[in-house]
Amino acid sequence: MAEPRAATAAIYRRLIAAQVRSQASYRVSFTLDLLTNVVFTGADLLTVLVVFQRVPLLAGFSLGDALLVFGLSSLAFSLADLAVGNIDRVQRHVRTGLLDAVLIRPLGVLWQLLVMDVGVRRIGRVLSGVVVLAIAVRLAGVPLTPANLLLLAVTPVAGAVFFSAVFVATATVAFWWVDSGELSAALTYGGRDFTSYPMTVYGGWFRHLLAFGLGFGLVAYYPALLLLDRPDPLGAPAWLGWCGPLLAAVAATLAALVWRTGVRHYRSTGS
Repeated sequence: MAEPRAATAAIYRRLIAAQVRSQASYRVSFTLDLLTNVVFTGADLLTVLVVFQRVPLLAGFSLGDALLVFGLSSLAFSLADLAVGNIDRVQRHVRTGLLDAVLIRPLGVLWQLLVMDVGVRRIGRVLSGVVVLAIAVRLAGVPLTPANLLLLAVTPVAGAVFFSAVFVATATVAFWWVDSGELSAALTYGGRDFTSYPMTVYGGWFRHLLAFGLGFGLVAYYPALLLLDRPDPLGAPAWLGWCGPLLAAVAATLAALVWRTGVRHYRSTGS
């Protein structure tokens, strides 16, 4: 049992290595792609900085506090985008019939799709996210205790798993509704934008739906409150800051079930 798994893992490693070599062979294009992705993160960060040029506090959060929320969210999303961001192309694969070729190969469908176009250029966003988070920790004056260091390490990883699950689950809708790109973008990139700011800037049903109904509040906001050692203005308990891994596990399980259901109900091109 171990040998087939090792052989399969070796195949995936070779496929990923081939993708990396292919993209890196065009050095100018590869470098420009890396820099462009860094600029994208900078543009998002610039939006936060512009807001604080107008107001000293945003819903009770200082610039350093808000940057901590932004940094946790940005790094989590960047890791997910690097790992599974290309899964949104499943719509094109379904429409063109390329998925049929993927299904007949003796490898996992999802893993094949992920390694078909590894977004190495997105590493720039990950590095930018790490830098922004490090600066935010310093500006916010977060004490580097063992518990805080653990939370700083766990939160982006759990957030990345959660965002990856959202990517996969929303992409699966293409098995029934091929033109579902807008729905996917609304929940993935829209979720990233939602988690980039303190939840208290949103109000009413919108905050309750995304923060608690879909779980986006556990990606960055509640871990940030725990790191800042401040109570939630909305009255939620502090231990929610540690619930990111639990959210990630639930989201990954649900996404896996949705994906398997979609693949089993796929009936080739035009279905």
